[in-house]
Amino acid sequence: MRHLISFSVFTVIVLSISACSSFSKKIEHNPPPELKIAFIGDQGTGRNAIAVLELIRDEQADMVLHQGDFDYQNDPDLWIKQIDETLGQTFPYFASVGNHDIPDWPGYQLKLLSRLSKIEEATCTGDFGVNSACTYKGIFFVLSGIGTLGLDHIKYLRTALANSSADWKICSWHKNQHLMQVGGKDDEVGWNAYEECRLAGAIIATGHEHSYSRTHLMSNFESQTIASTSNHLLLSKGKSFAFVSGLGGMSIRPQADGLGRHPWWASVYTADQNAQFGALFCSFNLNNNGKEAECYFKDIDGNIVDSFNLTSQLNNS
Repeated sequence: MRHLISFSVFTVIVLSISACSSFSKKIEHNPPPELKIAFIGDQGTGRNAIAVLELIRDEQADMVLHQGDFDYQNDPDLWIKQIDETLGQTFPYFASVGNHDIPDWPGYQLKLLSRLSKIEEATCTGDFGVNSACTYKGIFFVLSGIGTLGLDHIKYLRTALANSSADWKICSWHKNQHLMQVGGKDDEVGWNAYEECRLAGAIIATGHEHSYSRTHLMSNFESQTIASTSNHLLLSKGKSFAFVSGLGGMSIRPQADGLGRHPWWASVYTADQNAQFGALFCSFNLNNNGKEAECYFKDIDGNIVDSFNLTSQLNNS
C-alpha cells in the first residue's frame, strides 16, 4: 500500500477505506534486536502529554502504538504537531480510533496515513485505525475501532490474525469490557474480540480508562480464567493477556467498585496508587532471541511500576 499512498490525499483516504478485504498468507521475519514499542492511550495536549512523548523519546522507543483518544480538541494539526516536535516527523506512529477522535476522524486518519507513507518497512491494509492490519519490522498488529467506529470487526480480527505467521501479534483498540479495566467503564467491546485475539495468542492493548492495569496470562477472558500468575508469560494460541495503558497525558482516574482487587490483575496503577503519567514499553527479540521480549511500565517521574517477560510459542511445532 505504501507505493499507492503518494498519489493524492483523496486517493489515500479511498484506499484506506476500501483496501484489502481479503488476506494472503505470508511469512513474517523476526524483529530486529530489542525493537521497543511504546503503548499509550488517552493523550491530550500540553505539558503532561509532551512529558510522556519525551519519555518515549528518552527510552529510545522505536515505534508507538496509540490506543485511541488523541488531543480531545478535534484538532488533527495540533495533535500531530505535538508528536512531530517531540519525536520527529517520520517517527513510526500507529493508532486506533478513540471515541474522542470520531468528530474529526477523517482528519486524524489522513495525518496518520501521511505519516505511514514515510515509515520504511511499514505496511498496512484496510481501513486504517478502524479495520486495518499492519506489519512493521516483524511485529504484526491489528488497529481496530471495535466498540467505537466501523463494522464487522470480529470477522476482520479473525481473518487478519489467522493470515499472519508472525511470532508477535497485537490487537490494538480503544474501549474495554467492564471487567477488563479498573475504573468506571462499561461493557463496550464484547467478549468476542478479546477471545478472538486470545485464540490467536495476540496481546490485547487498550486505553479508554485513564489508568494502567495488566492481567495475568489468561486462558479465557469472558470467564476471567487465569492460565498462570507468573511474570514470565508464555503466549500461545489460546493464552494471552490484556492491558490498559491510558496514562498518556489527559488525566489520572481512581479505581472503582473494587475492580482492582480481582485476582486476574497482575498490576494496577491508578490515582489510588498516586499514579503518574507514563507508557508501557515492550522490547522484542531480546538478547537476539526472536521469541523473547521484556516489558515495563515507566512513568514520567522515572518509576517502573510493572515489569514482566514474554515468550512467544505461537509457531512452536
